[in-house]
Amino acid sequence: MAQLVSKVPVLANRALTATKPKLELFLKYAKVELTPPTPADIPQIRAGIGKLISGAKNGNWKNTTVKDAWINTLVSVEVLCWFYVGEVIEWLFNH
Repeated sequence: MAQLVSKVPVLANRALTATKPKLELFLKYAKVELTPPTPADIPQIRAGIGKLISGAKNGNWKNTTVKDAWINTLVSVEVLCWFYVGEVIEWLFNH
């Protein structure tokens, strides 16, 4: 047991050394990707929504590749799953 306790600081140091670069990379991308949109982003968001709507009306969705369609399907399923998880969490806290 004493040997195990003596190895804890060494193992903790190794774990910290191994995870530090990955954590720094995560934080780098999190600062950019996880920030809410600013008022300056609203025109770009509106333009993107308008482009999406006009593409749906014109039939541009028919030119989507199978790979892009599959990715869009997976993203849609992920959004629906997170919505479901949120509803379950809300139900748990309200009951």
